[in-house]
Parts: sequence; structure tokens; C-alpha cells
Amino acid sequence: MKSSFVVALSFIATAFAADPIAPPAPLIGTPTPGYSITNCVRPFDAAAADKTSVGYQFWFADNAFADGNTVKLSVVGPHLATHAPHRHGEDEYFFVLEGTAEFYLDGERKVAGPMTLFYSPSWHEHGIRNVGETDLKYLVLKKYLLPAPHATDVKQVPGAAQLPALKAP
Repeated sequence: MKSSFVVALSFIATAFAADPIAPPAPLIGTPTPGYSITNCVRPFDAAAADKTSVGYQFWFADNAFADGNTVKLSVVGPHLATHAPHRHGEDEYFFVLEGTAEFYLDGERKVAGPMTLFYSPSWHEHGIRNVGETDLKYLVLKKYLLPAPHATDVKQVPGAAQLPALKAP
């Protein structure tokens, strides 16, 4: 799994980076205060993982850490899903580390394994579930638009009642 994390961390660095084709911005200004090697390195800690009804999750970076940019490890047991397909205002990436995932996007499904990236643009109905016989481990990368997690979930957005009903895969 160590090699999966190396690739995943490389992906994370690129996912939140500026336009990769543009030349680097000149170094103007000062670094954002509050960051240090102490809080910018977060190893996995099983004791700090949150148990869920289908496995567990671990926030490497929650929405309070870096301007809403988040990185979460989700682990889901065989033939389970964290929740039904849904919509929200943020783009969301899922990077599969281990296991077999079925990604759902706007009525279509794709099954894939490790080292696969799934992307859900904002407001597209999406979901991910474990269709394998072993735990599914994947990273979720998302920049929250509002300060609290799930603050932009479809059920909490004004006008959400006009959106089509969501169906489980």
C-alpha cells in the first residue's frame, strides 16, 4: 500500500495546484501564517479514524486546515457504500488505493480498481461503492465552498426540492 500512497500524494499535490501549463507565479508576498512542518505532515493514525456504519474514515486534512481543501481516506467494507448517490456544489475526486469500486455519475456506472481516479464535477449526481470481496480504500479530495462539511449537500441548498430525486445504485 505504501506505493499507492506515494502516487496518491503526488496526485494530491497536482490536484490542488494552479494551472500546470502556466509558468510559476513570481514569489511575491509572504507565506500564509500558521503552517509549519509540524502541522503540514499528517501520518495515518488508526486511533484518530472515525468509525462509520460501513467501515471508517480518516481526515488527513479537514476543511478547517487549508482554506477548505480536504483529503479524506475512506474505507468501505465489501458490497457496501458510504451513502446513496447525491449532489453538491463542490467538485470531488475519488482516488482508489485498494479494492474494486463502482463509480456512479449521472446514471452511468464504471467499475475500476487501484490507481484509478474518478471525478465528479459540481452538481452532478455521483456515488461510489465497493463491489469487491475486500475492503475498498480510496482518497476523497474536495474543496468545500462553505466552512462546514456537507454544508452544500443538495438537501441543504435553497431550491434543492426542484432537483430530481436521487436513486441508490
